[in-house]
Amino acid sequence: MDLYDSVLARIVERGGMVAALGGLDSGKTTFSKMCAAVATRLGKTAAFLDTDVGQSTVGPPTTIGLKFIANEEDLEPERLGRPDALYFVGATSPQGHMLPMVVGAARLAAQARAVDPHLIVVDTTGLIDGTVGQVLKLHKMEALAPDWVVGFQRGGELEPILGAIRRSLPPEVISIPVDQRIVPTSVDERSQHRHDRLKATFEPPLHRWKVKPSVLVPAVPPDIDAAQLDGLLVGMDDGKGNCIGLGILEYKEDGLRMISSVAEGAKALRLGSVRVHLPEFKTAAVDLRELFFCD
Repeated sequence: MDLYDSVLARIVERGGMVAALGGLDSGKTTFSKMCAAVATRLGKTAAFLDTDVGQSTVGPPTTIGLKFIANEEDLEPERLGRPDALYFVGATSPQGHMLPMVVGAARLAAQARAVDPHLIVVDTTGLIDGTVGQVLKLHKMEALAPDWVVGFQRGGELEPILGAIRRSLPPEVISIPVDQRIVPTSVDERSQHRHDRLKATFEPPLHRWKVKPSVLVPAVPPDIDAAQLDGLLVGMDDGKGNCIGLGILEYKEDGLRMISSVAEGAKALRLGSVRVHLPEFKTAAVDLRELFFCD
């Protein structure tokens, strides 16, 4: 039994929460799915917490998703992609959005623990470089309080992060070399994945509601030109702190509307930092600070 299999077997046997860390195309998602699959084969329950807002497996891009896994069929792409709970971050990269990344991960982890599955697996983004990567991963691990942290690394790229976790936090930290057989995905492939997942979120039938600026979070300036909000992605809140889906703001001459495949109304709309250009579903990053406070 190699290191990968022995680590997986030990984690599944003991249970708890395991967080997988690593750069792009390092095997984090494959390991997370395998842990959940082995657990269900042994008759145990699992939960998959997907915090990779750019290359999401559970739920659409820009969100953190939680899926409870009762059997291996729940790990099939179509079923795994339908979340049991969502948290809207509003961006496809953690940079500039670390607070909602950490808060969202902690919130959904608490929901998972409330159900008390035998195993909770946490997939993470590939942001590991520099101070930003270290700060994000350390604070996320502090908020999640996992029992295990498994780092997949090439050379010693993860050591600054894993070393900080070992010195500062109590989980057992394990380092595994990235499998050399992993084929890296290109920038275009990653972009296409985000495009396809986002477009699938807005499959017909679509619903349209008139939107009052007062329901937007954060609050927009009272004198803002509503046309600036056209195309912005929003997270739909149910008024109890839960995200029930995504919407796209649409500005027409008769005012501001929201498009969504979610049939129920929302109590508040959280503004994202992504503008969606319809009907192609091309996206562009938006800095809300510049949008709201420009001269």
